[in-house]
Amino acid sequence: MFQLEGRKFLVTGASGGIGQAIVEVMYKARATLCISGTRKEALERIAKQHEKNMYVLPCDLLNTEEVNQLVNRANELMEGFDGLVCNAGITQDGLLLRMTDEAWHKVIDINLSSTFKLNREACKKLVKNNWGRIVNISSIVGLTGNAGQVNYAASKAGIIAMSKSIAKEVASHNITVNCIAPGFINTKMTEVLTEKQKKKILDNIPMKRMGTGEEVAAGVLFLASDEAKYVTGHVLNINGGLFM
Repeated sequence: MFQLEGRKFLVTGASGGIGQAIVEVMYKARATLCISGTRKEALERIAKQHEKNMYVLPCDLLNTEEVNQLVNRANELMEGFDGLVCNAGITQDGLLLRMTDEAWHKVIDINLSSTFKLNREACKKLVKNNWGRIVNISSIVGLTGNAGQVNYAASKAGIIAMSKSIAKEVASHNITVNCIAPGFINTKMTEVLTEKQKKKILDNIPMKRMGTGEEVAAGVLFLASDEAKYVTGHVLNINGGLFM
């Protein structure tokens, strides 16, 4: 079960903690992968750890031309295209009254607008194939909101609504479009939290621990597989019970 042999996927944000876990899990399931991100050296280091069926495609998500060509470039390298995992994202936190227009636009552009552009280009390929999988990584704060993250929460909520809308448009072409909304996951993003902040968070998580990148990646693998062929427009919450 949950094998991806013969399937070809583009994964963005592949050099981050969750991204690397997604790459590992999908590669072990025998997918061919194009891994993308801004840090070329990190991507090449990941690719060197694997013998074959992995290609590196750096991309600046603020560069519209690069974003619009990323799917085509992945299709050329892999000689085919079956799906997309949009995992790339940034934070630029701040309270509303202090948040600049620049911080708002940068987070929306990278997290939401680039995801829209990649989904659009991916669907052009997948509709022709009459098969496809798209998994967009959102966040728990896209469902709950979070003080100090107006821009990030808006971008992640937008991903959820956008994904549901796309799912309705392409379902008749055997294309599924789903989201994963991780809670607090052990990554570099959460490493900056103080012990006091971590304790407060853990006190509110029924499982009393943060999640792992591998646990998020397991959800991606399921949604990308044939076993999830009747699941679309869904938001898979991976948060230890923090939000139900």
